[in-house]
Amino acid sequence: MKFTAAIRIMPLKEILDPQGKVVTNSMKNLGLQEIQHVRVGKHITLEIEAHNKMIAQEKVNQACQQLLANPIMESYTFELQAVSEYE
Repeated sequence: MKFTAAIRIMPLKEILDPQGKVVTNSMKNLGLQEIQHVRVGKHITLEIEAHNKMIAQEKVNQACQQLLANPIMESYTFELQAVSEYE
């Protein structure tokens, strides 16, 4: 079976987010001071071939833990969906 994973990687709340700080300050410069506490992360999509959803989840977790996310500074979540043969 084929699956797609939509992975969201964000800096931990305890970690300073310099990109988010710059974007927050830029919002003020644009007259959008109502927008505060911006956090900037990554969105990654991938396809995975696996016998079932549980194995696919394990593989995505492994990819996130070993390569895609830095567990010291980032957290991740993902959604996994089966791909139809007809897509």
